[in-house]
Amino acid sequence: MFEYSRPASHQRTGGLTAGTALVNAWVEVLGEQAEGLPSGEHEDRELIDRIRALEELKAAASAAQARAAAVFDASQRRKQAEAGAPREELGRGVAFQIALARRESPSRGGRLLGFAKVLAEEMPCTLHALTRGKISEWRATLLVRETACLSLEDRRRVDEEVAGNPDVLETLGDRQIISRARGAAYRLDPSAAVKRAAKAESERFVSCRPAPDTMTYLTGLLPVAQGVGVFAALSREADRLRASGDSRGRGQIMADTLVERVTGQAEAGQLKVEVQLVMTDRTLFGGDSEPAAVPGYGPVPAQWARDLVRGRRRRQEPGRDTRGAKPGEGREQQDRESGREPSLEQGAGRTTKRDKQDERWLRRLYTDPDTGELVAMDSRARLFPTSLGRFIAARDQTCRMPWCGAPIRHLDHIRPHRDGGETSTANGQGLCEACNQAKEAPGWKARTVDTPGKSGPHTVETTTPTGHTYRSTAPPLPGTRVENSQDDRLGSEERAGAATGSRGRSGSPAPKGFLERCIVDLVWAA
Repeated sequence: MFEYSRPASHQRTGGLTAGTALVNAWVEVLGEQAEGLPSGEHEDRELIDRIRALEELKAAASAAQARAAAVFDASQRRKQAEAGAPREELGRGVAFQIALARRESPSRGGRLLGFAKVLAEEMPCTLHALTRGKISEWRATLLVRETACLSLEDRRRVDEEVAGNPDVLETLGDRQIISRARGAAYRLDPSAAVKRAAKAESERFVSCRPAPDTMTYLTGLLPVAQGVGVFAALSREADRLRASGDSRGRGQIMADTLVERVTGQAEAGQLKVEVQLVMTDRTLFGGDSEPAAVPGYGPVPAQWARDLVRGRRRRQEPGRDTRGAKPGEGREQQDRESGREPSLEQGAGRTTKRDKQDERWLRRLYTDPDTGELVAMDSRARLFPTSLGRFIAARDQTCRMPWCGAPIRHLDHIRPHRDGGETSTANGQGLCEACNQAKEAPGWKARTVDTPGKSGPHTVETTTPTGHTYRSTAPPLPGTRVENSQDDRLGSEERAGAATGSRGRSGSPAPKGFLERCIVDLVWAA
């Protein structure tokens, strides 16, 4: 999905590039020897020696990366200042270049750059131990983290006290390193604990990550009093409902109560959201097993997707139909037991109150069976961005910057609008806020890649100020055959014109299946 290429001058000799060529040679040697490892009991000692040597090499490489990152940051800041960049914008885009080079997300790149600068400028003893392979990159990170709230002078004192003797530092585990660094910090600066607490509280957040089996992890980092209070309130409600005969498990009740109290819904299953479900017509109508995809989540089982479209994804626990109901009990029986008026649920040929609560808005997306490109989309939902924005978001799913994967926050013109870039699916990409801002730094360029004679996934090539290029290809949609060769992964600038109001651009292949053609015709007729 992502590709990287070096600038043409990368292999020249002299200076830093000669060192880079030497490191590349080491990588090749290690790769060539990977299949030639000795086997047999008499070689076990050699294998352990090799494992230790490689671990020390990893640590030394981490130290070399940190030094290079710190020097690169200083060089970029100097060049940006010479170019007349405002002082507050110096260093813009540096962390993102480091992230791309290390195949990491931009947020991770920022943390790596901060870690590198602290090691190179403020903690020489830790850097020396890392260079000699006495500690791992993670344990060096622990020392940096535990001294983050100290002044420069106190930080260097802790560094010398804890990491001054590399041979002793090598014998310490994670907890021992944390304990020694934290104890020294509290002794030198008694207010460090207060500073750490204030800093930690300022970093509170809520995140949502995909989990297996069409579930998600909703995580909140809260101050201890608030976190314990939330958990206690959910626990009390679970105990109360369990005591009154609720058949759900304690954890189920707590999860449902969390959703109900946060969203304000009477029941967790009544939450109104838009799910941009991407699936093939064969999955939707023909019972095919090809998985569907939910942008921002990933693939979901075909039957689960069909049930969602048909409105059957009501909350049902094993052994009951709905909350607290026994098998075979209908909606009227549940209404009588709960005290609700049946008249609100009945009435042939009209929309009832329960129907309004349970309604689902689905935006249908259709793909070309040959290229995997989106070719049509209807628009029945309300109060959301324009169709073009939805089209791009459904195609890209997450931020298109290589190795980022953050949720899409901005729709970006690949060729800037100020330079004549058109507002189209071909010239648009979904980016997170941080990547979009970094892309605007001096020296960054981006373009769409068009492979002559081929029509494939949308591909964007990004060039950094150092001349390195990275290619990002839109993820394959359901029903699309994934190619492994480089040529097959390269995208085309020719996009279907459904989102902009045309039946398709010149040269764009049309859906060839009879059912696909019928669906597209019906959508466009609507």
